[in-house]
Amino acid sequence: MDFHPTEDQAAAAGLAARIFRDLSTHERLAATGTGTDTELWKALTTSGLIAAVEDIGLLGLVLLLEEQGRTTAQVPYAATCAYGILPVAAHGSAEQRDRLLPALATGEAVASGAFPDRGRFRSEGARITGTAPAVPWLRDATHVLVPDTDRTLWLVRVDASGVRTSPVETTAPWSAGSLTLTGAEAERIGCAGSAVNAVPDAYEHTLAVARTAFAGLQAGVCAGSLARAVEFTSTREQFGRPLSTNQAVMLRAADAYMDTEAIRVTAYEAAWRLDQGLPAREHALTAAWWASEAGKRVVHAGQHLHGGMGADLDHPVHRHFLWGRQLDAYLGCGSELLAELGAVLAQEG
Repeated sequence: MDFHPTEDQAAAAGLAARIFRDLSTHERLAATGTGTDTELWKALTTSGLIAAVEDIGLLGLVLLLEEQGRTTAQVPYAATCAYGILPVAAHGSAEQRDRLLPALATGEAVASGAFPDRGRFRSEGARITGTAPAVPWLRDATHVLVPDTDRTLWLVRVDASGVRTSPVETTAPWSAGSLTLTGAEAERIGCAGSAVNAVPDAYEHTLAVARTAFAGLQAGVCAGSLARAVEFTSTREQFGRPLSTNQAVMLRAADAYMDTEAIRVTAYEAAWRLDQGLPAREHALTAAWWASEAGKRVVHAGQHLHGGMGADLDHPVHRHFLWGRQLDAYLGCGSELLAELGAVLAQEG
C-alpha cells in the first residue's frame, strides 16, 4: 500500500489548506454561529475542490477533510462528498451521474445522509416513510441519502412532498435537522445500470466511505486542537519558564500526538483500500473506532493543556472540543464500533 499523495492530491490539499486558513478564522466562525459560511462554501466550489473529489478519490478527500478539521470550517463538505458525490459516482446510473454530479460539484446541490442505518425508514415502491432525529447539515441540504430497512439507498429531495425538516442543535454546530418522511418520493441509488465499478452492497460501501471520511475530518480536528495546545504551552509561562517544559505537559501532548497519528494512518489505510476496490469494512470500522476513542482523548487533552483558558466557551480550542465530541458519537461510539468490528471479524473467521 502507498499512502503518498499523488501530485493532484497534494495540490488539492495545499489549495484547501490555504482557503481554510484564510477564510475559516476564529472571528468568522464566531460570527457564523451554527450556520454555514456561504463565502467559504463558494470559494470551495469555484476553486474546483468539490468537483475534484471524483478524480482524487477517497484518499484525496481524507487529505482535504483534514484541512477542514484543522480549522473546524463551517461548510457541509464531508456530507456532500460522502453522501452525494461519491455514492452517486460509484452506484448511480449513467443518467443519475449526468444529472446529479454537476450540481453537487458546483455547490448548487448539497447532500447529507441519514446514516448509519437504524431501521428508521421503510420503502413502499419509490415512497419512503420514517424519521431521523438528527441529520448533519440538513438545513443546507437539497438532497438526503436514506437507507431503508433492506439497506437499499434512496435519494430524497428535501423540498419534495412528504418531507418535513426542523432545526436541531447538536454538540457541534453542524446546521443539523430532524427529518420526517411521510410517503416521500425518492429515487433508488445502486439499481440496474449503475456504474461499472459499483460495489455490490451500496449501503455497506457508502457507510465505509462515510466512516473513513469523517475519521479523516477527526484527524484534522485533533491536529488543530493539538497545534493550539502546543502554541499555548510554548508561550505561556509559569514560575519563569514555558509550560511546555513541564514533563507532565510534554507527556500529555506526546500522547495526544500519537493518538492523532493513529487516527490519520488508519483513515489513510481504509481510504486507500476503498480506492483500490479492496475489502475494507473492518478497516473503515478500525478508523472510525480510533476517531471515536482517540479523538475524544485528544480534544479533552487540548482543553486541559490550556488550563483555565480551556474552560472559556469562546476560546478557539473549545470549538475543536465540540467537533471532536460530535464526531466521537456521530457514526457510532467506540463501544458500538468495537462490537460491530468483533462481529465482522468473527463472521469472516
